[in-house]
Amino acid sequence: MLYRFEEYKRSKLLRDHLNLGGADPKGDRIDVTSLYIERAGKPWLGVMGEYHFSRDRRDNWYREMCKMKAGGVTVVSTYLFWIYHEEIEGEFDFSGDLDIRSFILDAGRAGLDVIIRIGPWAHGECRNGGFPDWLLDKPYKLRDNDPQYMEKVRLWYERIYNEVKGLFYKDGGNIIGIQLENELVDNAEHLASLKKLAQEIGYDAPLWTVTGWNSLYGAKIPIKEVMPVFGGYPDAPWDKTTGRLPYSVNYSFSHSRNDGTIGMDLIKETDEDGWSLPYELYPFATCELGGGLQPTHHRRPLIKPMDIYALSLVKLGSGNNLVGYYMYKGGTNKVGKLSTFNETRATGYSNDYTSRSYDFQAPISEFGEIRGSYRLINLLHMFVNDFGDTLTPMEAVMGTNEPSADDLTGLRYTMRTDGKSGFVFINHYQRLGHIADIRDAVIDTGSVVFPPLDITGDAAFFMPFNMEMGENVLEYATAQPLCRVGDTYFFSAVRGVEPRFKIRGQSEFIAKPGLDPVTLDGIKLVVLNPEQAEYARKLDDTLYIGNGCDLYFDGQIRSVEANSFSYYKWCGSSFREHAERKPFEQASISFKSCDQPFEPSDKYELEIEGKRTLTWYRADVTTPDGYIEIPFECDAAQLYTDGELTADNFWLGIPWRLPARLLYGKECYIVISELKNDFYKEI
Repeated sequence: MLYRFEEYKRSKLLRDHLNLGGADPKGDRIDVTSLYIERAGKPWLGVMGEYHFSRDRRDNWYREMCKMKAGGVTVVSTYLFWIYHEEIEGEFDFSGDLDIRSFILDAGRAGLDVIIRIGPWAHGECRNGGFPDWLLDKPYKLRDNDPQYMEKVRLWYERIYNEVKGLFYKDGGNIIGIQLENELVDNAEHLASLKKLAQEIGYDAPLWTVTGWNSLYGAKIPIKEVMPVFGGYPDAPWDKTTGRLPYSVNYSFSHSRNDGTIGMDLIKETDEDGWSLPYELYPFATCELGGGLQPTHHRRPLIKPMDIYALSLVKLGSGNNLVGYYMYKGGTNKVGKLSTFNETRATGYSNDYTSRSYDFQAPISEFGEIRGSYRLINLLHMFVNDFGDTLTPMEAVMGTNEPSADDLTGLRYTMRTDGKSGFVFINHYQRLGHIADIRDAVIDTGSVVFPPLDITGDAAFFMPFNMEMGENVLEYATAQPLCRVGDTYFFSAVRGVEPRFKIRGQSEFIAKPGLDPVTLDGIKLVVLNPEQAEYARKLDDTLYIGNGCDLYFDGQIRSVEANSFSYYKWCGSSFREHAERKPFEQASISFKSCDQPFEPSDKYELEIEGKRTLTWYRADVTTPDGYIEIPFECDAAQLYTDGELTADNFWLGIPWRLPARLLYGKECYIVISELKNDFYKEI
């Protein structure tokens, strides 16, 4: 069957129409046009990952951000939760794990830019949305231009500024952006006042952002002062139901930037005064592509790697020009002097989240483990890091008949193009659904006709057409471009699709996937098989492929996995194998049923929706190496080490994984609560 596209119409590019942008001491600028962000005079496509410094230990920051860098992330974003830093009024704390300045400096060491999300209200599943309890007791209106509230915000902003001054882009630092508030959908005047206040204090960054969602109409924002950023998640654990939701529209290509399910527990379904966000003024930028999902007590979606990868690919194909994930690195909530810091219904919100864990099923777990989603989305990140200046000016052109989310028979496809060259995006994946196989699909871009494709199974990929490769033009390839090192171009084969290449003026050829390069008329290319591509990392300006291990660079090549590892390094003309030997003894765990040794510190979490039977175990691990699994089917589980609540989990239908080092050498107890049929799960 032949598949064509809608007519390409070039949009007008607007410049200098927003009060955004700025230069570093060398004169290199970051600016915002209506279609893309520009950096040092070139279109720039950043990859942003959320990592909450206060939800981790400072000893971990640098290592974890090196892992983020290895995964293709170029910008780390982070919330500052007010309650973490001023739980008791007038007592500020930016020390230890709350040291934002040290976190930003560690990000710079890892090679990452930073966007700070300064609130004052943040959400992030934090208690009171991040507001301290004492602030809620004040007699004035919050999240508004009330003078007394704004004076408290001034004090909060000033304390943050004192920690981060000198680290802004204009100073030669790595803070390139500031997000104001979060999910404030109907108060443009307040957002404008927050920016003005921050600037008066001294904040200065090229990018000022706010969340832009509010159903189809978009949030009410100060139009010239900020850039709206958007998101999209695989599911909605905040939804009030305990049943399966309809198929997510986030797996279908669309010009729509708004995911109406985000914050649907907070915002109106429709606007009453006709407001419509002028999307044409801003590039399509995201800050909350679901890097996973944090389960609530009543909804526990189990996120698979393809749930994240296909969603991100769809948004990229739909025009996304700032790829931002929430979360990218999971974390652990702190416990305050007065309360826990997690969001619960007991705090007046509509959801119950775990007391300690904020793992989020993220690409990098709460404890630093790499998930399959990390490997898959890095396929996209390597490409945009090397070819983003080519892709970014290209606009999304939809297929002539894009199937709806509940149509599991049609081909989901789009392209990004400048009218002559571009990339065709195909998504053959629907979360919790199965799309029928498609045979002999012939895709006609208007300038290039691809050979027939069979698209089967769970697949999501993109293919180039009329792509410049040195002095030559690649008319098409039925493989996915990854990156470039020197004069060599690397591709990934697509499962079930033969990698065919057609260079202008030459006959089509088929490349065999593997590590061996192909040289043809001045073009050198390598087509990795899908397994090799998932472990490919662009590190220190060259390409490495781990042998089933996840590599990162912190001055030397390391493996996230703690045992011995080997990898291939590209040496300009071929790959060479290297190996590292490390002592490692995988831990095992034993459980012994026991009487309750003490009162659990968070019994609310164990008895949500009423009293439940609690079962206790004494746990011991043999070594600190590797991960162990807690296999019990339960409602909630808590781990106590030396008497303190260290970790917790709502059961998702799979074993709970913990690093053995968390338990080793300590007196450990695990308590589980009775399982009842009162929540949504997928296994």
